[in-house]
Amino acid sequence: MEIAVIYWSGTGNTKMMAEAVAEGIAEAGAQAVVKSVSEITPDEAAAYDKIAFGCSAMGAEVLEEAEFEPFFTMVEDNLKGKKVVLFGSYGWGGSYMQDWEARVQADGAELLHPGVLAMGEPDDAARQECKEIGSLLAKA
Repeated sequence: MEIAVIYWSGTGNTKMMAEAVAEGIAEAGAQAVVKSVSEITPDEAAAYDKIAFGCSAMGAEVLEEAEFEPFFTMVEDNLKGKKVVLFGSYGWGGSYMQDWEARVQADGAELLHPGVLAMGEPDDAARQECKEIGSLLAKA
């Protein structure tokens, strides 16, 4: 079974988190398909039953607005019944994750774990937590 890991990363921090999620998926015996939002269409994303979404906090604690937000808005109608985990990095705050979690749940997806956050570059603990949510997604 293939599991999508779809992310947006401006500085590379969220990309590092995506790679750790994919590592956890692989260690659990599944195959991760890792794509930045510029490499996948909303329709292609909707074909997966299990998805890990990653996005950095931007501006006033919102998802990145030029690429990720429009992409995610188009995917939302197809999240009902899907198993989802969230992750992302931030420079201050981190409250955007709670809003994103509520949004995913309102879309009818099964959020398997609270979103994983890293302030700036993910440290060892954040990378380990990303691996754990990848494994959780693979086993769900």
